[in-house]
Amino acid sequence: MKVLVIQHKMIGDVLVSSIICENLKKAYPNAQIDYLVNNNTVDILKNNPSISNLVIFNPKEQKGIWNLLQFAFKIRKEKYDLVIDAYSKLQSWIICLICGGKQKISYLKKGREFIYTDTVPFAAFPETYLGLAIERRLSLLNPLHLAIEKITEPKLYLSSEEIEKANEAFKYHSIDSSRKTIMISLLGSENIKTYPLNYMTQVVDYIGIHYNVNILFNYFPKQLEQAKEVFENCSDKTKSKIYFELFGDSLRDYMGLMNNCELIIGNDGGAINMAKALGKSSFIIFSPWIEKKIWATFEDGIKHTSVHLNDFKPELFEGKTEKELKSLSLEYYTKFEPALFLENIKSFLDSKV
Repeated sequence: MKVLVIQHKMIGDVLVSSIICENLKKAYPNAQIDYLVNNNTVDILKNNPSISNLVIFNPKEQKGIWNLLQFAFKIRKEKYDLVIDAYSKLQSWIICLICGGKQKISYLKKGREFIYTDTVPFAAFPETYLGLAIERRLSLLNPLHLAIEKITEPKLYLSSEEIEKANEAFKYHSIDSSRKTIMISLLGSENIKTYPLNYMTQVVDYIGIHYNVNILFNYFPKQLEQAKEVFENCSDKTKSKIYFELFGDSLRDYMGLMNNCELIIGNDGGAINMAKALGKSSFIIFSPWIEKKIWATFEDGIKHTSVHLNDFKPELFEGKTEKELKSLSLEYYTKFEPALFLENIKSFLDSKV
C-alpha cells in the first residue's frame, strides 16, 4: 500500500499534520507513507520513523501553474493507493486532481467535492482540549475506520548526537543546572504575529525579577538586533539570568536546546509547536488576528495555557472578520498590555518553577 499525505506551508502545520502519518503507520505497519511538504519544513521531520519518503515542494514548483502541473504529473507516476490532503487549497487541489489514487480524502468544501472520493466536515469549533488544529487532522482519518487508538500528539525525533550537542552547549555556556530553564519565543514569523518588543521586554523582566530561572531567547541571527533590544531594556537582575549568546541558529539546534528547557513562553508559531512536540509546557501570547480555538492545542490550563486579547476585551472583536482583524493586528497589539495577563503567567509559573 502506498500513501501520500499532503501539507503545504508552515512549520506548525506540517508538524501537526505529521500525526496523520503516525496514525497511518500504526494502522498499516507495512505501508509506504510519503509526506508532501514545503522545502523549508524538512528539518522538523528528520528521523520520523512513520515517514517513508519526503516529497519536497520546492520554490520552483510554487511558481506558476505550468511548474505545478509538471510536479503533479510526476506524483501521478508514483501510483498512490491513498492520498490525504490536509492542506485543501489551490495548490493541493490541483495536485490531487491530477495525481490519481484509488481513495482521496480531504475536507468538505463547496465545489471541490469532485476532486476526492471522501470528504469530511471542516469543523468550526473544537470538541476537546486537543484544539481544532489537531481535531481537524484526525477527522481526515475517519473514512478509513482505523481499528487503532489514535495518536493525538505530534512528536519530534532527536538523535543522540543532537541531544549531546545541546548538552555540551549548556555546559559551555555554564547554564545553572540548579534552576529551571525557560525558552522565550521572542519573535513571530511576521510582525503581525509578534508581540510588541517593548511589551515582550516587560514580560521577560517580570519573569527574571520574580523567578529564579535561566532564560533563553529563541531568535535567528538575522533577528539579532530585535533580540538585543529586548535584552538591553531588561533590568540588571533579569539580564543576569538571560544566556543571550546561547541560541539555535537552525531548527535542529533549536530543538536540541528546547529539549533541555522545561517550558516555553511567548509568541504563537513554530517554536511553540516544536516545544509541545518535545513534551514541554507552554504559555502562548496569541496575535489578535489568530483564532485561539485552532492553535490552543492540548490546552488544559495547567501544562498548556494561553492568552488572547479577546479574553480581556471581547468588545473589540464583535462583528469583525478575520480579514479585518488582520488589518487591525498592530493597532490591537498596543491594547494587549502585559498588565492584562501577568497574573496568568504567575499562575502558570508558580506550579512549575
